[in-house]
Amino acid sequence: MAGGLRIIRGKAKGTRLQHVPGDSTRPITDRVKEALFNILGADVFDSHWLDLFAGTGSVGIEALSNGAAFVRFVDLHRQAVQTVKRNLEHTRLKKGAEIRQGDAFALLSHPADHQFDYVYIAPPQYRGMWKKALLLLDAYPDWLVEDAWVIVQIHPKEYEEVRLNNLQEFDRRKYGSTLLVFYERNNADGDTRTATL
Repeated sequence: MAGGLRIIRGKAKGTRLQHVPGDSTRPITDRVKEALFNILGADVFDSHWLDLFAGTGSVGIEALSNGAAFVRFVDLHRQAVQTVKRNLEHTRLKKGAEIRQGDAFALLSHPADHQFDYVYIAPPQYRGMWKKALLLLDAYPDWLVEDAWVIVQIHPKEYEEVRLNNLQEFDRRKYGSTLLVFYERNNADGDTRTATL
């Protein structure tokens, strides 16, 4: 992508990130990432993240740069996992990071071994993978703390309403060819976080 990826704020602000070779990933643009972290604000501090289909690791590393306590990066592809490792080393943000090479759907189908404040879903486009991951989180909500957010990054043409039992959509933000869709648990009161949107 033109201009490259960089960390936009926090401890590693301005640090450029490496791309995953090939076209198997969908990097988030700096503009969209900046908008996302403006929305999240101070809630990122001390939070726990699950960065699914992590690619370059840009979102999870941005979270660490902004004070997140823990980020688990998951990607099926070895090149992506190696890119995340290099980017964590380059930004000096390895503390609090865990990298897993594996299938995101298999992970979500297992009993939760950790609870997350944020789950970020940004799979390759036009394959319906975002919906499958969302439905798995809906079926296994123990991965999520009570007031967790699930954030989906897709092309606007991919969007459809999804029938969910334990999650509910509460916002959508469009930035050019990127759509961010926000979900929360049905039992969340939403007073603190949704008020910031």
